[in-house]
Amino acid sequence: MDDEQLGTFVSWDYVVFACLFVVSSGIGVFFAVKERKNPSSEFLVGGRQMTCGPVALSLTASFMSAVTVLGAPSDVYRFGGSFVLFGVAYTFVVIATAELFVPVFYRSGITSTYEYLEIRFCKGVRMAATLIYILQTILYTGVVVFAPALALNQVTGFNLWGSIFATGIVCTFYCTLGGLKAVVWTDAFQMVVMVVGFMTVLVQGTRKTGGAASVWEVAKNGNRLDIFDFDPDPLRRHTFWTISVGGTFTWLGIYGVNQSTIQRCISCKTETHAKLALYFNLLGLLVILVCAVFSGLIMYAFYANCDPWTAQSVTAPDQLMPYFVMEILGDYPGLPGLFVACAFSGTLSTVAASINALATVTYEDFVKQCCTNLSNKASGWISKGLCIVFGVACTTMAIAASYMGGVVQAALSIHGMCGGPMLGLFSLGIIFPWTNSMGAAGGLIVGIALSFWAGVGAFIYPALDINSRPLSLSIEGCLQAILWTTGYCNSSVFHRSSLADHWYSMSYLYYSAVGFLATVTAGLLISFITGHTRSQDVKPWLLRPVCNLFCFWSKKYKKMCWCGVHHELKQDLVSQTTSGNINQIKFDSSHEPEYNQCSPNTTGVARIQPV
Repeated sequence: MDDEQLGTFVSWDYVVFACLFVVSSGIGVFFAVKERKNPSSEFLVGGRQMTCGPVALSLTASFMSAVTVLGAPSDVYRFGGSFVLFGVAYTFVVIATAELFVPVFYRSGITSTYEYLEIRFCKGVRMAATLIYILQTILYTGVVVFAPALALNQVTGFNLWGSIFATGIVCTFYCTLGGLKAVVWTDAFQMVVMVVGFMTVLVQGTRKTGGAASVWEVAKNGNRLDIFDFDPDPLRRHTFWTISVGGTFTWLGIYGVNQSTIQRCISCKTETHAKLALYFNLLGLLVILVCAVFSGLIMYAFYANCDPWTAQSVTAPDQLMPYFVMEILGDYPGLPGLFVACAFSGTLSTVAASINALATVTYEDFVKQCCTNLSNKASGWISKGLCIVFGVACTTMAIAASYMGGVVQAALSIHGMCGGPMLGLFSLGIIFPWTNSMGAAGGLIVGIALSFWAGVGAFIYPALDINSRPLSLSIEGCLQAILWTTGYCNSSVFHRSSLADHWYSMSYLYYSAVGFLATVTAGLLISFITGHTRSQDVKPWLLRPVCNLFCFWSKKYKKMCWCGVHHELKQDLVSQTTSGNINQIKFDSSHEPEYNQCSPNTTGVARIQPV
């Protein structure tokens, strides 16, 4: 279809899109008024009284950014329906997060995830991890804002800078006014918008392509339904193993130990609500995933004989979805605006969650360490000020991304490359009682170095098509003869080393796995070389006895695998605690708790009960 025939945004599209921003801002104002008399400590954690429903919707919305809304259908269009196997990875990620990480963080009474690292190891490890998180999140959030704005601008004519500034201003506005409660409830609203937007595309796209049976037949003939590929080759981009195993490590690194996720889990009023939020969130993830995959299949069926990318009607794969939407919905004023609202709902939810999480870790890990006697009023103003600072920083990063060219692709990979070592670092603390501070720091350095070596090398030496295996696309049905050059040819003629064809050609989903394994292996080796921590000296609520899953039938074998840690003592939080008094609980030889006097900044008392 010629570009001239495509519709552009009209007044009703802008009205529908504007409603998304108006409602999001209104939620921020509502909670600013409602919670204005509450202590400032509740601003960043929602008073720890959230229920599982809105938190589950919030987690799903922030997990599925606009990069997913636009990128996943495009991936299915080019590489086939194997993308649906990410459902396996999501399931493993949610189970591991709910049963392994959240219980430890929740019972520790922390606000910043990285507080755990100081309690378990030392302040230096905490600060290093916090700095890595801040840098990667600002960079990633900037790209999350810029990438979809650029794709929508080039296809729909939607103003690029207007959308970037509107996103930054609105997110900063309701984060600053309403805190975490505004973020959670706005995310819940945006999740509904995402589903409605996808359903509009699915219904109209199916109708335009002749029905579901026709879509299925065309997709089958085009090999888009060849989902299960059990090739164990780690160089292959997407197989069952790279997605289910590599995808689990990738998303667990940016989900299971990520401040944005954990902060909303610990805002729940009970640990049970936190776990339920994660499991309900899994249902939401699977719904969005299925919608994205079917959108890709419908888009392929629609363009089976005239691929707009090969025909150069679009210049990048991420533009395929908005191009498709404008073609099937362009005659219905307001519906293209609904899809753009769907895409930007993913952006808003991700950016808002990032701003709130960045403000939290900065306040808890830096401000409170330097200024120990802040009043509630001062704390509130500082927290809101940090939301403004990081809102400006993320918006500025989005503007900078427009001048980075190909570096944008590298920036999108940084989240994964940092996630693996972070996952390894927290796993060293939660699973392995012998890890000491030197092992944790050394493991983090080795993990970051190896994962960045693989990721940056892959950016310089892109994988060959024999590994990515894009499926065939056709322009035989296009109305005009088109001079084109294939987007799949590797124009590089320079010599590729064996390192480039193997190490750098590894599937991008294994970057996190490499970082995780390197961090854990190096951390344990360094710990034993420098003198490992005695198991008896580690507070039991800082660990999670994974061995209980494998020795559930025998208390004797379970205790043997505890390696001297007193897991028979279980922490039960009477009220919310901070890391300040967590450190002041000690055990005597009879395993009965002994309490020290709580510090002045303590907000509750921890109770230890024998099981």
